[in-house]
Amino acid sequence: MSAVGQESAVTTVAPNAGAERQPARKATGRRIEPFAAVSYVTVTLFGLFCLVPLWMIVAGSLTDESVLGLNGYSLFPAPFSLRAYELLFTGQSLLNGYVASLFITIVGTILSISCTASIAWVIARRLPFISRPLTIFAYVPMLFNGGLVPFYLLVTQVLGLTNSWFAMILPLMLAPFLIFVTVSFFRQMPEEILDAARIDGAGELRIFFQIVLPLSKPILAVLGLFYAVTYWNEWFTGLLFLSDPDKFPLQLILQNLISNVTNAASLPSSAGAAMAPVYQLRFAMTVLTVGPILLAYPFAQRFFVKGITLGATKG
Repeated sequence: MSAVGQESAVTTVAPNAGAERQPARKATGRRIEPFAAVSYVTVTLFGLFCLVPLWMIVAGSLTDESVLGLNGYSLFPAPFSLRAYELLFTGQSLLNGYVASLFITIVGTILSISCTASIAWVIARRLPFISRPLTIFAYVPMLFNGGLVPFYLLVTQVLGLTNSWFAMILPLMLAPFLIFVTVSFFRQMPEEILDAARIDGAGELRIFFQIVLPLSKPILAVLGLFYAVTYWNEWFTGLLFLSDPDKFPLQLILQNLISNVTNAASLPSSAGAAMAPVYQLRFAMTVLTVGPILLAYPFAQRFFVKGITLGATKG
């Protein structure tokens, strides 16, 4: 065979050989390690373990009361019924409850983040004459509290917040644990950045608002999520200080509905008020209560792990 023929044979064979080797490299790159496979299976099973009860609550809220009382929980709503949601959305009470809960959650979360970040920054700076008293102010409530009666007298007699939404906001505005987590986060901030800002003529307030807060998005997202969940789920302080039904938050309305329906179901059937779908109403109330706050997690999830990890490190 001539030299030209050998070269042409090489040029024709080489692409096929490369095509045979390329899938082999891809197969090697896509091989899943045993630990990764076990991790995927474990996480998937744990995810199903968390999602199945939530789905059973949704299915229970859509299942007819007669079948639900006889057969209990099921994965599929059969027969399908929207009676509980029709009862809940009758009237203005549920809408008023959503308005009250949104106001308490949004305003309370903004105030809580502002106060927590401000106090934590002062403590983290170790300023003379003020950082130590603020540390004691934040630390003592973790160990002691005045009790329910002094707390009630303080809110009603001293602050005069009876029948006001701020009676549910002010008592929960500062969480000592979150203050110290934020202090740990602030103390890990590079001191060189703050010194450079001072050299450029920035004051302490400008440093805090234009440098510290933009760099603290992870911990601010964590604070917002924790405070928002706390305000959204709170109903006990509303039971203590709110008497106007139009100002009841959603959780308090649902708690009253559960109590009323349960009491009505305990009456003899001749009373006529025991025909409400008790179990179906409970599931529907749970869905309406949990649903909105679940939407907050996807927005804060990307900051959540970083904020908790950095804030929890001992400074």
